[in-house]
Amino acid sequence: MAGAHRRALRNRLPSGAPVSRRSSLTRTAARTAAFAASIAAVAAFAPTAAAGPLDLAWTALPPLFQEQKAQDRLTVTVVDTNITHADGTYELKCGPSGGTHPEVGSACARLDELAGEGRDPFAPVPEGQMCTMQMGGPATARVTGTWRGRSVDATFSRKNGCEITRWQNLVPVLPAARG
Repeated sequence: MAGAHRRALRNRLPSGAPVSRRSSLTRTAARTAAFAASIAAVAAFAPTAAAGPLDLAWTALPPLFQEQKAQDRLTVTVVDTNITHADGTYELKCGPSGGTHPEVGSACARLDELAGEGRDPFAPVPEGQMCTMQMGGPATARVTGTWRGRSVDATFSRKNGCEITRWQNLVPVLPAARG
């Protein structure tokens, strides 16, 4: 008896009037049709979703509105390396590559690699850092310009273990100096 009472209450309008069996079937058919339409809409986009995200949003915009990556421009001055043709002042441009640097492509690739690792290749040796007391030679270098949208003015030497490591980390932007 309780089941029949529930069905009777379920088949009534909010006003309390009974709902005809026909209107109940019409509502069920409408819900089924709406569900089928939503499944069809999702299925239409399934191959696109399976292929991965689309990057069309940026490619469709005119160049004026696209984010422009500023070109990295550095001036590298190197002295006292004891390597013929390594000393001098060179211009290094990355994105696109260019300049007078003797190893433009590999120097830009090294800077990109360091940036990908989240490292600042121009950061000085931290204050108070313990460094081995070894001399890597008289070579010095200065790098100035713009890299990743920020100003750079860094000096390099080979006067102790920390500075030698810092220099070596930046080869081929800086030449592989001999001690």
